[in-house]
Amino acid sequence: MIRLLNICVIVGLVVAAAYVYRIKFESTRKAEEVARLRLEIRREHDAIAELRAEWSKLDNPIRIQDLAQRHTSLRMIDSHQFDQLSNLPDRPPDLVPPDSPDPIGSLLDSKDLPTASVPTPSVPTPRSAK
Repeated sequence: MIRLLNICVIVGLVVAAAYVYRIKFESTRKAEEVARLRLEIRREHDAIAELRAEWSKLDNPIRIQDLAQRHTSLRMIDSHQFDQLSNLPDRPPDLVPPDSPDPIGSLLDSKDLPTASVPTPSVPTPRSAK
């Protein structure tokens, strides 16, 4: 009986040692993964800082003005480019005189609306037209 108890205790110790070893191995693997992720995050932060520095260099107004002068034919606005309001052309004539009633409004106010022969997708066709 004591021998059986000793064998059970030894088996239990071996199983516990294997479980502890497995936990230690998993924690070591997770620690390596955390270190790798921290290194990757640090690299990404460095890349972002580098891109921000490059953007601030490219976004410099003096540089943009120099590029615009070299590559485009844009010029500064001269005072002779402005004109007075009295020199504007006349307003085009109205298609509908101001005193006449609105033709679309009178169509909508009338009770005899023409029925459409082609139904539209937004307005359902009446049942009597089918």
